[in-house]
Amino acid sequence: MPSSTHLVLIPSYNSGARLETTAAEAARQWDPVWIVIDGSTDGSDSAVAALAARDSRLRVIARPRRGGKGAAIATGVSIALAEGFTHVLAMDSDGQHPAGRIGEFMAASAGRPETLVLGRPIFGPEAPIARMLGRKLSVWLAQVEILGPGIDDPLFGFRVYPAAALQRALGSTRFGRGYDFDHEMAVRIYWDGVPTLNLDASCRYLSKSQGGISHFHYWRDNLVLFRSNLQLLLELAFRRWPALLARRRRAGSGASRD
Repeated sequence: MPSSTHLVLIPSYNSGARLETTAAEAARQWDPVWIVIDGSTDGSDSAVAALAARDSRLRVIARPRRGGKGAAIATGVSIALAEGFTHVLAMDSDGQHPAGRIGEFMAASAGRPETLVLGRPIFGPEAPIARMLGRKLSVWLAQVEILGPGIDDPLFGFRVYPAAALQRALGSTRFGRGYDFDHEMAVRIYWDGVPTLNLDASCRYLSKSQGGISHFHYWRDNLVLFRSNLQLLLELAFRRWPALLARRRRAGSGASRD
């Protein structure tokens, strides 16, 4: 039976054949599943639209031009809220995220609907070393930006958002629309007073022969992440730290899971 509160949201830009597989895997685990096509030009939108025509669990939403992952999710969240949904589980279209864990994450969210349910990635041996080092830096920065634990991995996008909290976070900044989306939204939602729950989830890096596609450009997108974190640190220093410090003091040692 379709959920009337929780949906799976998959943003996609030129994901190739992997998109159809990811959508089908998600639909086997949950109903409904929405795919937001972010101005794709590789024909993957046609394939998944044909799949959605045969499977009522799937819905395709098309954006006319590329805006970035955050922009695609913002489009989906806006429609979801307008149609009465309260939570969205975001997952990538490239097959990295574990569709088999959707039910568990949704159940955790249903049990604690006020909570941001974050994935804590478990990597396989194929994970690039450079990416692992970059993640360590991002984890450290997130802990600085929220004055302690609570976000175990700010870059892992497999998570269940309270939709209204995500929309507020998106509305509070003009950034967070590209590769900076996952990190910035986790921090801003925490700043908004939303408690967090971190759950383990596997993460795999697919080779090109397996259909793996990455649109990450090392210098450009790392500069985007640098700019985003600089903005967060400045906002922390000049505005956010008193409320965060008071929250930490109230919560004591249990702040990491609220």
